[in-house]
Parts: sequence; C-alpha cells; structure tokens
Amino acid sequence: MALHREEIPAKVLAQLRQGVVIPAHPLALTEARQLDARHQRALTRYYLDAGAGGLAVGVHTTQFEIREVGLYEPVLRSAAETAAAWTDQPKIMIAGLIGSTEQALREADVALGLGYHAGLLSLAAHKGADENALIAHCEAVAGRIPLVGFYLQPAVGGIVLSAEFWRRFAAIDNVIAIKVAPFNRYRTLDVVRGVVAAEAEHRVSLYTGNDDHILLDLVTPFAVRRGGETVVVRIRGGLLGHWCVWVKPAVAYLARAHAAISAGAVDAGLLQLDSQITDANGALFDVVNDFAGVIAGCHEVLRRQGLLQGTWCLNPEEALSPGQKEELDRVMADYPHLCDDGFVADNLHRWLD
Repeated sequence: MALHREEIPAKVLAQLRQGVVIPAHPLALTEARQLDARHQRALTRYYLDAGAGGLAVGVHTTQFEIREVGLYEPVLRSAAETAAAWTDQPKIMIAGLIGSTEQALREADVALGLGYHAGLLSLAAHKGADENALIAHCEAVAGRIPLVGFYLQPAVGGIVLSAEFWRRFAAIDNVIAIKVAPFNRYRTLDVVRGVVAAEAEHRVSLYTGNDDHILLDLVTPFAVRRGGETVVVRIRGGLLGHWCVWVKPAVAYLARAHAAISAGAVDAGLLQLDSQITDANGALFDVVNDFAGVIAGCHEVLRRQGLLQGTWCLNPEEALSPGQKEELDRVMADYPHLCDDGFVADNLHRWLD
C-alpha cells in the first residue's frame, strides 16, 4: 500500500495549504498508566469542536514510548475512528513516524491502513548520519506516504539540518509540508531558504512548530532571493504541542493572523498577543527546566479542565517540575483570553459521552 499526495482528498489538501490549527494529540492514561479510551476520545472531539483542521498523532506529545507498550496502532485508530464519526468536515490526519527506515515504513503502513493522509517524519534516530543518508531515508518513506518534514529542536533530540538539506528534502515529490520547530530564527530561515531554492513553495506548506514564537511566525513575510527575484513565503498554520491545549483561542488568533495578512497590516495588538503566548508557553513547556515538564505541563492544563484524569506519563519520571504548577497558575490568571475553560466546561459532558 502506498499513497501519493495527489490522492489526498482535494478539500483536505486545500485546507492544509490555506493554513489550519493542528494539535499534537496527547495520550490519556489511567493512574495505572493504561490507555484511558474514554478521555482519549474526548480529547479528539474537543480538538475538532474547537475548530482544529487536523490532528497529529503518535508524535512527541503523544509520547514516543507508545511504541514500546503496544499503543501506537490503538492510539492512531482511536483518533481516526473518533474523528471520522464525530464530524464530516475535512481534516488532515498526520501520523508520527520515527526510527529506522524499516520502522518508519512499518508505521507508515499502519497509518495508511487507518486512513491517515501523511506522516510527520522525525530524524532524531539518525543522529550522526550524513546528509545523503538522511535524504535516502526520507525518499524511501516518501515512496510509501506523503511526508511532513520535521525540524525538531536539538534540546529535545533533534539534529541540526542545513538549508541544503531542506532544499533536497523539499524537492522530494511526495513532500506536502514541513513543521518548522528548531526554536531558532536562523534555522527557521534555513528551512525557508531550502524550500525556495527547491522551487517548492507552492507544493510544500510551512507550519510553525516554534512554540516559543507562534504568532510572529504566522504573520511574518519571509522574503528570500532566488536568482534575480525576491520570493515571499508564509508559514500558513501550526502543528504544535502548545496547541494541544487552549485550542479555541488558537483557532481565533490564527484567523486574526490570516485576516491581518489579507489586509496588509499587522496591528500592535496582534504583536502584543505574541509575547503573551510566548510567556504562557514558557510555563506550559517548563522552559526554565529545559523542557523537563513539557508533556506533564500540557497534561496539567487538560486535567484542570477535566479532559484528562491526571498528568501521568508512560515514563514515571516525566512529571511536573518544581514551581511549574505555580507558573501555570500565573499565566492562566494573567492571560485568561488565551484559555478556553468556559468552552470546555460547556461541552465536556458531550465529549465524555
């Protein structure tokens, strides 16, 4: 089984290219660290009702350890079946793919069998490989499933990738998007330069994964030279761990960003909102402790809303850091407009049904 990008439903591909909110789907666990199927379904329903245009499942926020405990297929199946039953709106379904080429191809087969449209390809397991080997790996997986590239920040296991790598990657025919998440402005520009050099800016949609710089990524016109012309490229949407919480406001501020771009003017209020989102992300992702509590921080917000029963992770050592709870208290009190507690409270009974 293989899927080419031209076989993705036209409405789904159009929505991806326009730019949507794509939450990185968390994993709902019981206190015994078993899959909590009821709350897992509730999360999927929440994201869709909040206006998300897709879901990324089996990614870092879902916890890579799902593969070690036999949950990769069940968790992908839960999201796919729940989404299909809950709404007939077009939505891009993206599966996380990791490991060796053999493993990534196995995971691609699982995803395709469940109706996923693309794979988010992590290269973290290939640390130390040269660029030719990395591109060969990407080409092999792209032969099976449309790819979303992933520039993962080195602080959580990513590797530094050159503009030339991104040129070669963007030139692969079955690449449809890139999640730009190096948490570094210079490396973000390397991705843009690579896509433009490959003349792939109309085929490859850029999505921010820079959780520390979300809104400015969405309103910045990236202008780079190609030959004798200046090519302007936009980051269209986001595929973010940050967007596994507070999704309703995220949909609203993405719409504001798109409207500002159409109007040709970004107002000061939108720029101010960027700094507030970044401050909130610092607490959510536990930046002061080098991201040690990143997954638990997301879980804590969802626990407070009733979407999760607890903050448990598959790895018992992953937990809230000292002081992180208080930082979450602070940012939620300071920026209530970034939260969607009321929306969740009004609908939680439906999602948990």
